[in-house]
Amino acid sequence: MGLSDEGKALPPPGVVNRNSTWLAGVGWCTAMLHNAINHRPPLKAGVHRQVLLATIGWFIGYHLTKYENYTYARLDRDMNEYIRLHPEEFAPKEKKTFAEIVEPFHPVR
Repeated sequence: MGLSDEGKALPPPGVVNRNSTWLAGVGWCTAMLHNAINHRPPLKAGVHRQVLLATIGWFIGYHLTKYENYTYARLDRDMNEYIRLHPEEFAPKEKKTFAEIVEPFHPVR
């Protein structure tokens, strides 16, 4: 999942982001589930595996966020380029006031 030179020019995502946090939690829960299936105390046994799987999840989540940012930046660049090349399709709309949009109010008594 290598990024191009354009992707490498983007600023790096934050170390704490939703993908890395979520996948670290999934890795930790996987280790806990493995302990529970093997009838070991879930929190006390295999702490090294819990840390390892949480770290692997964090790493994968960080790089998924990096790829996601690159993909959205590429799509934004392509969309802005299309808008710049076809201005006739994106003419500015006439501005209306709120009174022109809403129907007049007639109370029923």
